[in-house]
Amino acid sequence: MPLEIERKFLVANDVWRAHVTHSVEMRQGYLTREGQASVRVRLEGEAAKLNIKAAVVGSARAEYEYDIPPADCRELLATLCVGRVEKTRHYVPAHGAHDGAVWEIDEFVGDNAGLVVAEIELQAADAAFEQPAWLGRELTDDRRYYNHYLALHPYASWPETERG
Repeated sequence: MPLEIERKFLVANDVWRAHVTHSVEMRQGYLTREGQASVRVRLEGEAAKLNIKAAVVGSARAEYEYDIPPADCRELLATLCVGRVEKTRHYVPAHGAHDGAVWEIDEFVGDNAGLVVAEIELQAADAAFEQPAWLGRELTDDRRYYNHYLALHPYASWPETERG
């Protein structure tokens, strides 16, 4: 079974911007409400994907991903999604990573504007990695910061006391 292992953090400041190698605009929509699995479609620039993940909170979960025609993805986004997320993903090389790890920094727009989250995919749940000074608190075990949750409960609707 394909397994995604990642850690997720708030971003504390903009120092990371000087290290971005490239960025991609993303639009994604969810075909299911919260439950056993997260089923989404995503446009990454002009590439389109169908993704299915186990709906569990934590650093490791089953994940399946497939290329789909961009036209199909656009139609699904427009007609069948129960929630959507828009963001720009910025890629920053992880210092000290021996496996070529990259920080993926999601800068949300629309109803999730103001939220900036960094993720790093790892080879093992206990893999060591350098935490840059621009990282804030860890969110790996907080489901509110998962994209599926944000699509159904946008950051803009959260009480101010629950943000960041």
